[in-house]
Amino acid sequence: MQDPEKIQDRLVADRKVRAVAQAGSYGTEEAWVGSQPTLVSFERGLLSPHTETRAGVTVQRYPYEKLETWRDWDTAREEAPIALLATSRVVYDPTGHYGRIQRTLWNLNEERLAAHREDLLNQAAARLEAARHHFTGPGHGAQEQLLALAEARAVAVDLLYPALLTHIHGWPEFEIRLPHAWRASAGLRFPKAIYHLDSLYGFGGEAEARRVLLATRGLGLLEQEKRARAAFQAGYYDGAVRYLRDEAARTHRQDLERWSYLSSARRDKLGLLLGVTTSPLGPAALAITAGLLTEAREGR
Repeated sequence: MQDPEKIQDRLVADRKVRAVAQAGSYGTEEAWVGSQPTLVSFERGLLSPHTETRAGVTVQRYPYEKLETWRDWDTAREEAPIALLATSRVVYDPTGHYGRIQRTLWNLNEERLAAHREDLLNQAAARLEAARHHFTGPGHGAQEQLLALAEARAVAVDLLYPALLTHIHGWPEFEIRLPHAWRASAGLRFPKAIYHLDSLYGFGGEAEARRVLLATRGLGLLEQEKRARAAFQAGYYDGAVRYLRDEAARTHRQDLERWSYLSSARRDKLGLLLGVTTSPLGPAALAITAGLLTEAREGR
């Protein structure tokens, strides 16, 4: 791994770079052996955001113009990675714009939080309705059942968990430890919602994590397996499972769409990775996520 501080210093010294922040748990009291150094930068001359990872250090780069426009809350909530901005630690901010963005996010009133929550809930409802239309009903088979499960999980994690946290003005963590984080941050306050999140993934502790890790072999998931194994060795069993289930669905989307044409050996491996025997499928998965939507709206 490169020295993250040297990369940070190079960014700060670059005249095109107008703000730099650290993100994630690396270098904090919450760090663990699998923490990955992550930097956020705003740079002149960029046309669009992009992320690069070299030698274990990730840099998320954004155009400088966004540093100005995202000071406006209505613009930020539509297009900015607001959880990343709110939780990052600024190390270089000569214009003060990054700090202003953070203060806006830290001091959102109930009206703005409610409006943001409603935006997320509406997006989730639209995606669930589309999933019901495309993946359920007469004539649908195993592949639609799996595609519905993948979409149910994505909607729950990407939209409904952040919506739930607006009730406590919290921001989601998206590290590999995510299930452990959602239990710690919201489990006591919103037990029904967290139960729905957990049930979508068919967690099974150490034994299930071990089986899922073994199933990655031969599926081109070397980097993902390495990260998940670090989580497993640290005791984050459900984190490893959640990460590999979502990564398998993301990287093997074409396999899910061609499920009936796969070899039985490949189906067995992917089925174990996705949790087809321990997780709800098809309409059942979508129904659980719909329940989570209700809990996120009501704050339960």
